[in-house]
Amino acid sequence: MYTITCRVIYSSNPALGADGEGIMVRTEISLFLKNEPGELGKLATLMGEAGINIDALTIQDASAYVLELFKARGKSLKRIASAASYNSMRKDSAQFALIRLLAEDGKTNAAIDLLSQHGYTFDIMPVIAVQLDNKPGELARLSSRFGEEGININYVYGSVAGPEAKCLFVFCPEDIELAAKIFAEESAAE
Repeated sequence: MYTITCRVIYSSNPALGADGEGIMVRTEISLFLKNEPGELGKLATLMGEAGINIDALTIQDASAYVLELFKARGKSLKRIASAASYNSMRKDSAQFALIRLLAEDGKTNAAIDLLSQHGYTFDIMPVIAVQLDNKPGELARLSSRFGEEGININYVYGSVAGPEAKCLFVFCPEDIELAAKIFAEESAAE
């Protein structure tokens, strides 16, 4: 990971809906925070005071992330580092949390600049944000379509505000362009 200042390459696709709903290729910000009380509050306060809403957020113990790197190394049989290094990284990484977030559409650049100005270490990645009807089978329908097209989903997270509200899901597929095409086709079919 490294600290960067950049401009967003991906943002919402206006062809997918002028109302801001539907499918969007968005820029996710991933950063590490100390895994201790108050750190998330500091980040949220910083964003809030800058007028940047957080549309989606997930947090995980960074040691799980490092464990997945270790497992991937084992599957590929390619050593990026020694086993001792991985075990040391896993132990040390428990002191940190991996945060993935989507700043509100149109304010991602401001969030990136803000994080850079305050010395946060982060990375950005294109993801797909999609609003689904809050009913059984919707996630299954879309994730099955990914499988049919041979697209692996690296991770997904989501939430819903209530029984009548739409769900917001964030997908990180291996092939972002093909995944966006699939979501656009799904949207057009509705």
